[in-house]
Amino acid sequence: MRLEDIGFYTLSDVRAATASATSRMMRAELILSARCNFHCPYCRGVGGSDLPLAEALDVVRRWCADGLYAIRFSGGEPLLYRGLLDLVRAAREGEVERIAISTNGSAPLRMYEALLDAGVNDFSVSLDACCAEDATMMAGGVKGAWERVVSNIRALATRTYVTVGVVLTPDNVGRTADIIRFAASLGVADIRIIPAAQDGDRLVDVEVDEDVLARYPILRYRIANLRAGRLVRGLSQDDANRCGLALDDSAVCGGYHYPCIIYMREGGAPVGSVGPEMREERAAWAVTHDTYADPICRANCLDVCVAYNNRIGART
Repeated sequence: MRLEDIGFYTLSDVRAATASATSRMMRAELILSARCNFHCPYCRGVGGSDLPLAEALDVVRRWCADGLYAIRFSGGEPLLYRGLLDLVRAAREGEVERIAISTNGSAPLRMYEALLDAGVNDFSVSLDACCAEDATMMAGGVKGAWERVVSNIRALATRTYVTVGVVLTPDNVGRTADIIRFAASLGVADIRIIPAAQDGDRLVDVEVDEDVLARYPILRYRIANLRAGRLVRGLSQDDANRCGLALDDSAVCGGYHYPCIIYMREGGAPVGSVGPEMREERAAWAVTHDTYADPICRANCLDVCVAYNNRIGART
């Protein structure tokens, strides 16, 4: 299977064959704020205060200088960050091709439309339910947002690339098939199902209509892994024990850069501080850090990242 067939636009066989400390920067994610208007029970949070805008702009410009292809702004809820439009404009001016926002989808539609006009062309929206009652529970008791979230997804999906992320816990895993069916009715580009980190790899095969699987490559990839008995989260002894993604991918929170956002959220140590040596520091981490010996990587690395790292280099 080609990496391109998984469905994530930053993953490709060419990238795996050419990634290095000096190749084009392919993807970066920037945590802007720990604040969120939802209280999802599975959320690990990030802690700390909002990243000062000047620092955030400096990070974006450093990445752009390396020819950054794709950027993602997240949090917390990034739409609560006052400088978000400025950062999107900076990314567009820096010729970033894919500008993404991870959001709970509850802001007024006009705010998302302003982001579209500024250059955003990818929204990832949390959708952990298929009805208002379950949505209130999964948002930590926040009421009244369901209708707006659903309406926003429908509207945005007619204008740009929109995916929904479904985090599955013991509270909603029994409704997985219903959530997928509902998400498919909203016109989204793809559907990502994933178990909450604290629930390990607890996903079970669900009945999904073949025509739905045919429309959504990321969903199809994950369901195929489930049916084949492959892990959704975690490394096996046969997987590569080095993270080649760190060569041309980055995650920044609070002035530090981390191997990935999952590693940061699970309390892992940063690779280093934001600065001109980030690429070199990440390259050194990529070739020396034994991910199988690291309990965070071993328990949490996602199937798509495992597939990429298995392609980029054999186990050492």
